[in-house]
Amino acid sequence: MAKKKGAKKENVPEKQEAITTEETSAETVETVSREEYDKLKSEFDTQKEQFLRMAAEYDNFRKRTEKEKLAAFDNAASTILEAFIPVADNFALAVASSANADDEYKKGLEMIQKQLDNAFKQLNVVEFGERGEEFDPMLHNAIARVADEELEEGHIVSVYQKGYRLGDKIIRHATVQVSE
Repeated sequence: MAKKKGAKKENVPEKQEAITTEETSAETVETVSREEYDKLKSEFDTQKEQFLRMAAEYDNFRKRTEKEKLAAFDNAASTILEAFIPVADNFALAVASSANADDEYKKGLEMIQKQLDNAFKQLNVVEFGERGEEFDPMLHNAIARVADEELEEGHIVSVYQKGYRLGDKIIRHATVQVSE
């Protein structure tokens, strides 16, 4: 039994050493006065507020640059379309006047017209200004008022030039006659 008691005595000092090191680490904890705590907390709050402001500014910058990028694309596309639309108008006139032309020639013109329409659709260009639509001065330019028994007052009677819109941006207003 003496050996067992001796073994226990050997284990006891190890436990005491562990307790001593725990006490030492507990003693290294500094106590901070209330004034110092308040000062550190206000510094922390200031840093946190600056961080949150910087994160919000970055988010706003990211959103603004994304919006500017899309606007630059729309502006470039609308500039190109402004030059291209008269060509499309003239081509539509050629298709309309080909009623008496050879069937193969007429078929070729219609195929090209279909390609133009598909290109506009891919670019999200929308045509507007059809007979019977309600007149909207934000979209249409009225060049005359005419009597038309089939349509109510304020509706489009005939279209001289179709209007085109890219997203919310009007590329060209429709030129129309309006019913009285």
